[in-house]
Amino acid sequence: MTATTAPARRSRLGLPALAGHRRLVAANLVDSIGNGMLLPLGLLYFTTVRHLPMATVGTAVTLGQLAALPVTFLAGYVMDRRSPKYLTTSANILSAAGFLTFLTARTAWQAALCYLLVQSGINAFYTAQRTLITHTTPPEQRRAWFAFMSSLRNAGIGAGAALATALLAAFGTRALTWLVALAAPLYLLAALCYSGLTTTPPPPAAEATTGNVTRTDHNRRYLLLVASTVPYVLAQAMLSVLVALYTTRSLHLPAYTAGVLLIVNTVFVSALGTPLNARLAPQRPRAAVALGYTLLIAAMALFALPALPLLGFTAWPALTAAVVVFSLAEVFISPAVNELSVTLTPQAAKGSRQSLFQLSFSAGFIAAPALFTTLLAHGQLLPWLAQAAACLLALAAVPALKAPNRHRRRNPRR
Repeated sequence: MTATTAPARRSRLGLPALAGHRRLVAANLVDSIGNGMLLPLGLLYFTTVRHLPMATVGTAVTLGQLAALPVTFLAGYVMDRRSPKYLTTSANILSAAGFLTFLTARTAWQAALCYLLVQSGINAFYTAQRTLITHTTPPEQRRAWFAFMSSLRNAGIGAGAALATALLAAFGTRALTWLVALAAPLYLLAALCYSGLTTTPPPPAAEATTGNVTRTDHNRRYLLLVASTVPYVLAQAMLSVLVALYTTRSLHLPAYTAGVLLIVNTVFVSALGTPLNARLAPQRPRAAVALGYTLLIAAMALFALPALPLLGFTAWPALTAAVVVFSLAEVFISPAVNELSVTLTPQAAKGSRQSLFQLSFSAGFIAAPALFTTLLAHGQLLPWLAQAAACLLALAAVPALKAPNRHRRRNPRR
């Protein structure tokens, strides 16, 4: 491949310029493999290896994750005092320590402590990750980097899940202990990669105080972004929380159905996310978010279709189409909303703002199991109707997410 054909091929694929960013790519790939390898198996580990009751483990996990919520704000404070590189490095070390405690945990309160440490690391990592990208990549490629990172991390999670599945199939549940022991070094390797990054903080943005644009307006606009992101977070949680129960109990499909649909989503986003975002997504991030929410509403209708009277025969085609439309919505929303989270206001990339934005993800994923199981218990259409209504409200809020950035007109892809 010649020097002139490489940028052309990269442009067709929607990839950012990767030269000089190998550590950043390696770090994200390694810790996402760790996420995919073990995070879905934590409940199984404590119920199978430690022989704790399922309800007890579920309560312990919930309590541990709830106790980790305030860490999001502490992480924002640390990031502002130190740097996003310091925080991502520390977060991976904390996650490694959390997984190592799995090996010594024997009781419910110890399991809760394990999840407190692991979730604290995850919350701290995602609080810093978006700002870290602004410190390590050129502004004109920001959306491309967010799209690429989304695809990369999906691929890593899929690879980790495939590795775990293969080990469990070959060696049974005793492989769970090996997976726990392997996860900690992966997070430490990721921490080493992050610690070696070369970062250049962008120049501080000036606060706009002319006309009607004030600091209060910036705060309100950012709070609106946080609130309008929650329906997207809940939609993401649906795939892991709701779909398995819905397909087996409401539609009476085989137990593997949810796994197949999750694989379709993972492959779609990881393989096609970057080029589709580059070629099909609107240039303005708020327009991409609006398109994504429109697609999510359509996906909710497709998910609900087989539950309607006399339409049960549409289950497989409707669910497959729903996941494809859902995945396309994810491709558009994820990079755009991440871009908005660091550009919407002059102080958006600061730790105080990023911790608030990350809270919408942490709280949403914690609330999703109770919310969706309660709705499903009262009616098989209710979760999809409620989620569609939430996406419609978010769609109505999107036009207000206009960043007062004097450079945006000249460089809309930023």
